[in-house]
Amino acid sequence: MAAAPPRDVDDLDANAFLSDTADLVAIESPTADLAGCAAALDRFVALAAERTGRRAELVTVGGCRHALIRPEGPTKVLLLGHVDTVWPLGTLARWPFTVDGDHVTGPGVFDMKAGLAMGLHATAAIGCPDGVGMLVTTDEETGSSTSQALIEEVARACDVVLVLEPSAPGGAVKHVRKGVSLYRADITGRAAHAGLEPEKGVNALMELAAQVPAVAALADPAVGTTVTPTVATAGTTMNTVPASAMFRIDVRAARTDELDRLRGALAGLQPTHPGATVAVEHLGTRPPLEGVRSAALLARHDVVRERLGIVLPPPATSGGGSDGNFTAGVGTDTLDGLGAVGDGAHAEGEHITLQATLDGTRLLAGLLADLLGAGSS
Repeated sequence: MAAAPPRDVDDLDANAFLSDTADLVAIESPTADLAGCAAALDRFVALAAERTGRRAELVTVGGCRHALIRPEGPTKVLLLGHVDTVWPLGTLARWPFTVDGDHVTGPGVFDMKAGLAMGLHATAAIGCPDGVGMLVTTDEETGSSTSQALIEEVARACDVVLVLEPSAPGGAVKHVRKGVSLYRADITGRAAHAGLEPEKGVNALMELAAQVPAVAALADPAVGTTVTPTVATAGTTMNTVPASAMFRIDVRAARTDELDRLRGALAGLQPTHPGATVAVEHLGTRPPLEGVRSAALLARHDVVRERLGIVLPPPATSGGGSDGNFTAGVGTDTLDGLGAVGDGAHAEGEHITLQATLDGTRLLAGLLADLLGAGSS
């Protein structure tokens, strides 16, 4: 299908936008349901062909399918998003897609199926020029284990990345995202009968109780670094000194050097009880999206925003990670939070504000046109 002729950035069809968003929300796609994610991805691919004339390449990694739309020539701007959600199958039956004036709700509409529709309609609004690529994944909500390498590969080959994740409150873009490192600490003690000879045991739960506050104290609030023990288990039976224990650790920091500091500190944990051992496993890291990687794009975004007369709050820093962390991590300039305007991500009743989201689509289209017209290197 041939691409639509160029149109003015203001020429957006709200009904078509709502229809496309409704189509995507109507297909439940929790990350763990590969069939649901594949069906939602297929619908996105069909909408992309209809709205932009572009055909997507389907890439399967580890059983998960992802969609990549490549331009004819080099990718100057990559639009990045995901179609998976946190909502289990059956949620739509009690909470359907609903439009009530400016309020649009449904599971996954804010995070981030409306953002995918924004990407398609913004691209169509400027005539689907060459140079715009789009990558849509299906495992972002659980850490992008199958898509990370693909994201990084595509990001290295493009000039800039615009992430269609939901905006911050009021439509603010996200110019800084903290990096996320996850760890598992395993503690080994020695079992003994709790009534007959507890002194012969090494209590792994007691060692865990000593380690948790020590780990939490590694945080540095002055620079926004958080260290949060999250899940913990210990012991086997009521009458046995626990021989093993485990806890997980969530680390978030806005700077790479802080993530490196924490990795070293956690690797060096020492037991406090004689006979106990502590072993820390690094489970993975999303590098931070630092301001140096977003500054140039943010400046151009602001110029376009002012030209279009759109008023937004100041850019935001987010403690949550996205796939934009990976693109920034390979050195590609990245601006995040260019998706839907609304509230309630991952919460019952998540919603978008229609007019503000359409304004965001106009702004996204204007930014695309600016980057393609002025060159984005």
